[in-house]
Amino acid sequence: MTSVNITTTKNSVTVNEGTSTVVTVATQGPSGPSFSQTNTVLNDSAKVNNSVVFFDSVSGTFIANATRTVENLVDGGNF
Repeated sequence: MTSVNITTTKNSVTVNEGTSTVVTVATQGPSGPSFSQTNTVLNDSAKVNNSVVFFDSVSGTFIANATRTVENLVDGGNF
């Protein structure tokens, strides 16, 4: 009979079995730093190849879309 006991409060696993068994246990680690210190969001729902991220002050979001790409900055943008 095989039995596996997992106790989440102690993060321990006990396996009682007659043959070798591999048990993998994973727990969620800490989250990384947030995207923005001011909780500004990134809208990349319309991103295309070579999109350039820009900040839109009207909506208060960073945006990546086809409006500003590497190609249209080089071919006709003002610097």
